[in-house]
Amino acid sequence: MKLLFSSLAVLALACTITHAADTQPNIIFVMADDMGWGQTGYRGHPVLKTPNLDAMAANGLRFERFYAGGPVCSPTRASVLTGRSHDRTGVLTHGYALRLQEKTIAQALNGSGYATGHFGKWHLNGHKGPGAPIFADDPRNPGAFGFDEWVSVSNFYDVDPIMSRAGTFEQMKGDSSDIAVGEAVKFLEKHHGGGRPLFAVIWFGSPHSPFKALSADKTSFAQLDESSANHYGELAAMDRSIGTLRGRLRDLGLAENTLLVFCSDNGGLPGITPETVGGLRGHKGSVFEGGIRVPGIIEWPTVIKPRVTSHPACVMDLFPTVVDILGLPDSVMMKPLDGRSLKPLLTGETGLRDRPIGFRYHAKRAWVDDRHKLLTDNLDGGKFELYDIVTDPNETHDLATEKPELLAKMKQQLLAWNATMEASFAGKDYPEGKVSPPDPESVNWFDTPQYQPFLAEWKKHWQFQSYLDPKAGGKKKKKR
Repeated sequence: MKLLFSSLAVLALACTITHAADTQPNIIFVMADDMGWGQTGYRGHPVLKTPNLDAMAANGLRFERFYAGGPVCSPTRASVLTGRSHDRTGVLTHGYALRLQEKTIAQALNGSGYATGHFGKWHLNGHKGPGAPIFADDPRNPGAFGFDEWVSVSNFYDVDPIMSRAGTFEQMKGDSSDIAVGEAVKFLEKHHGGGRPLFAVIWFGSPHSPFKALSADKTSFAQLDESSANHYGELAAMDRSIGTLRGRLRDLGLAENTLLVFCSDNGGLPGITPETVGGLRGHKGSVFEGGIRVPGIIEWPTVIKPRVTSHPACVMDLFPTVVDILGLPDSVMMKPLDGRSLKPLLTGETGLRDRPIGFRYHAKRAWVDDRHKLLTDNLDGGKFELYDIVTDPNETHDLATEKPELLAKMKQQLLAWNATMEASFAGKDYPEGKVSPPDPESVNWFDTPQYQPFLAEWKKHWQFQSYLDPKAGGKKKKKR
């Protein structure tokens, strides 16, 4: 009898998800910038309260093991849009450009009738430096990759940012998370009654450095050092903005059939008190868990019954999941894919992941399966380490000498995957068999001719000052 009821429940959930797909759910991807795995209230953070993320987690599918695409920002953004590990797309590290030959989820959804919008940090046009507004004729602006509307900046942004509304530069006022969500809400309000389903990408600039919170947002953290207080104040504001988004979805009657995803682009930062990664080993830039494991939540009230899963998943899974839900042809995605559809997981546990998740960042490599993780900091001559992520999530006990056969098996898998990555990076996945046009050089935007007319004025802006004003130590900071 129990088996019968279980089978009927599975059937009912399958019917529900099929019906929801038939009505084309709205889809919203939300991503923090440098938020660590431990920086949520639901994970028991000692000072940070995240009531809106907690509510989202309590109403959706909360992942205990959700992974970024890489340990820094631009790579993960490329992986979100393509379903592929970032090196396949040409985005080796921060400030690298996404190849125009790639196929993105925004293009796929736009082609199937969705209105599409991008709001916030882009960081896929080959520009380094603090977030600057993007030109309309930038060949790799969000519109080039399938977004009908965009209010975006090239990189991290914070209080009172200068943003680009499809090429028109605007000085904004207020906290950056509130601004990004406010623009996304305008997009939802504009289109929700127009007969087209909606796809919005909201990429925050928080809590990336330089840390700057509104005074009211950091009052709860007065006991912390100044940097940490601003860092956590930014996260408090970001959580508030998520509450605004969820509230407006309810007000507009969109919440029940909206697939809402939240994650971070990489692991947390060192030097922040209290620490950011929930006790995991490593931080941003590392392929240890602290550098790649991030908060992950999917909320879809029509389909998902609230629960917590330990199934390993990653941002590369998002595009194939949406394709599976909507029944789109595989041809909308570039092959090979690194992601897997999570559609079955939305309605119940599915057992083991059918393929490990690979990570490649400079010389670093990691290969993560359901239980074990293989990693090295240097593929060319470095040692390999092996961990049981289930019993030892903090990666304290290296099993390499205790399980040589498992290490050899996983290393063989990793090297085979790495060979496919080399072929992809060389352009073998594309119809032309090569990268065309060639990858542009990653450059500081303020060193390019197009931005020169703006520098005299922009050097007064707090976020640009240390880069542009010689009296403030200009052009010292050329990273990220």
